[in-house]
Amino acid sequence: MTDAVCEILSDQTGIRLFVRLTPKASRNAINGVMADASGREQLKVSVTTVPENGKANQALIKLLAKAAKWPKSSIEIVTGQTDRNKVLVIQGDPSELTAQIIQLTGGQTS
Repeated sequence: MTDAVCEILSDQTGIRLFVRLTPKASRNAINGVMADASGREQLKVSVTTVPENGKANQALIKLLAKAAKWPKSSIEIVTGQTDRNKVLVIQGDPSELTAQIIQLTGGQTS
């Protein structure tokens, strides 16, 4: 069984989003959902920036904020600052955020 690409935070203030980031790609894009080796589903995202000094992380936040119309200040990378696999916390209404993730991925979440 796979785990969903996002989880509602226990305090209901937002969601935890699992992301697989590809820096130095040919374009900035949200490329759907993929499962990692452990079965955890991750949102697949590519950015054109290089992974130096947090530039790729900033590009990831900017891309997600623009695509889902979230304020950049509501998105925080909580793990994976220097890794391709990241966990983001997005503040807001969990049901709205989850619906937006489903819309961004074309309904590919579990």
